[in-house]
Amino acid sequence: MKINKVAIVSKFGSKKSEQAAEGIVEKLLKQKFKVYTVSPVLVKGAKKVNSLEDLRKIKLDLVITLGGDGTTLRTFRNLENETPLLAINVGGNRGILSEINLDEIDNAIQRIKKNEIWLDKRTRVVASCNGEQFQPALNEIYVNRKNLTKTAEFEIKFQNDTVKQKMDGVMISTPSGSTGHSLSIGGPVLHESLDVLIITPVA
Repeated sequence: MKINKVAIVSKFGSKKSEQAAEGIVEKLLKQKFKVYTVSPVLVKGAKKVNSLEDLRKIKLDLVITLGGDGTTLRTFRNLENETPLLAINVGGNRGILSEINLDEIDNAIQRIKKNEIWLDKRTRVVASCNGEQFQPALNEIYVNRKNLTKTAEFEIKFQNDTVKQKMDGVMISTPSGSTGHSLSIGGPVLHESLDVLIITPVA
């Protein structure tokens, strides 16, 4: 897999993350990568886009995020299925999805340039309603009842099985999201490499 087009995404509102992003962009440009930045990060030689949504229009080879898990998850929602992402925890509260620290970026760039990378594939889940498809989620989607004063009956169909149950809502989580909201309502913790989904009723 040859990597040429790289996008850099910083944490919204974090000067520390933006400054780190500018430094990484300059390093990548020196190595002859074609680099895209997301506003407000602007570096001479790189192409700036105004929002994460604009990244969907570009056939990217790699995206590097600088922030916490929130930055990584927001970025994932705007990427094509096969676009690799490298997460670096800069100015974020949590970094469960982060792969490296900021001081490891020089070595990481050299390994990327030499194509010495290993891809950790993750399952995402997509929801649609009345013909409208929503952005893919790395962690989970939550389906809530429309009438909050009345318990709803949910019908869940999977392959040849159908389950009907009255409940307030249902959470459908990926293995990556199994340590988040799903866990807080009694769901199991799964290894992120598993190709499964967790369906957890919400009473």
